[in-house]
Amino acid sequence: MHMKKLKLIFILLISVNVSAQTKLITIEEAIATALQNNFDIQLSKNDSMVSALDYSYRNAIFFPRINATIGANWTGNKQNQEFSNGTKREGKVKTNNLSSSVAVSWTLFDGLKMFATRDKAAELIKLGSLGIQNQVTNTIATVINTYYNIVRQKQMIKAIDEQMALSNERAKLAQYKLDIGVGTKPDVLQAKIDNNAQKALQIDQGATMRQLKEQLLQLLNLKAPASFDVSDSIPINSSLTIEEVQNDIEKSNPGLLIAQKGIDIAKYTLKERKAEQWPTVSFNSAYNFNRTNNNVALNPALPIFNQNKGLNYGLTASIPILNGLNTKRQIQQVKLNIRFQELALESQKSDLSLAVTNAYLEYEQQLQALELENDNILLAKENASIVFQVYKLNSTTLIQLKEAEKSLQDAFTRLITARYNAKVAETELLRLKGDLAK
Repeated sequence: MHMKKLKLIFILLISVNVSAQTKLITIEEAIATALQNNFDIQLSKNDSMVSALDYSYRNAIFFPRINATIGANWTGNKQNQEFSNGTKREGKVKTNNLSSSVAVSWTLFDGLKMFATRDKAAELIKLGSLGIQNQVTNTIATVINTYYNIVRQKQMIKAIDEQMALSNERAKLAQYKLDIGVGTKPDVLQAKIDNNAQKALQIDQGATMRQLKEQLLQLLNLKAPASFDVSDSIPINSSLTIEEVQNDIEKSNPGLLIAQKGIDIAKYTLKERKAEQWPTVSFNSAYNFNRTNNNVALNPALPIFNQNKGLNYGLTASIPILNGLNTKRQIQQVKLNIRFQELALESQKSDLSLAVTNAYLEYEQQLQALELENDNILLAKENASIVFQVYKLNSTTLIQLKEAEKSLQDAFTRLITARYNAKVAETELLRLKGDLAK
């Protein structure tokens, strides 16, 4: 008796220890972790940071360009000269030269291209933000579907446990009937076979759930904890309407917003190309300094010391006249690109409308299936219980009992599948609407 108590305490301690190591991850925690750690979201943020960096320097395009140069040169020449009057001069000339300049070039007018480039940078940073939003929305949808797929497998395992409990009762009853001489050996064997089949199914479901947990950890960019669990239920929002989803969807769907922003950016590119048809007026100025030293002057006409310094400034205008019609060709290309993107946007709107309609039809169908299966599971449980009681009285056959158990198993599978499919359909509607990231 004392040993039994020790064993019971030992088992309880192990159970408490295992329970303490098992962390429950809620769907809210999973989404929050994915938003912080997911690789795809981090890559989208990195792309956006490049546009943000360019945008932070957007006004630099209006600044003048200033360049400074400085140089020093030393030469040594040995000269030997003879003049027509017979005079000869010979000597070594050493020269050092110092030169420097500061030049300013400031574009005053370029057909307003500078303004178009600046505004284009602002649109590019908005495009980067939309790209992040789109990736966030898709990642959240994937996390939700994966998380509740794990819950689905967990519910399937629980359903198998219930089926195994029935099989164990049937096996005990078949053995009892055999022992008292009213049963048959095949009934006992068949009950054990069915029980083993359910154990094998339970093992398969457990392996599937472990694989899905690994997928979820990858989405969250987490190292596998000692053990973690998910919630037991799949909440369904059954109040969504198609009008609610379609309302202002063009202002919330990330894909459409990205396509529209691409058109806006292309229009700024068109302004840049058109600006190249106008003259460019620039202000130019420079301050120059030059100094030359010679140790001797073999030629009286050359100075020993020479220094120049001064400021110059002025305006220049570059007027495009003919460049092989390259600017005209580029303008036409940009216009064609804008037209192509506008057509692509209209096509995307049509595809989105069809996707919303199909997703909502799927959502309604799955809600109806879920309601039906909720009723059906009660009938299947009651039927299995009645047939089992009748089987106890030896008033029905094993085949009828197995059919009732099989109906109950199928009812569990359909019910759990309907719950998951309804959640997937709900998630898809919210993803298309663009509400998941809010």
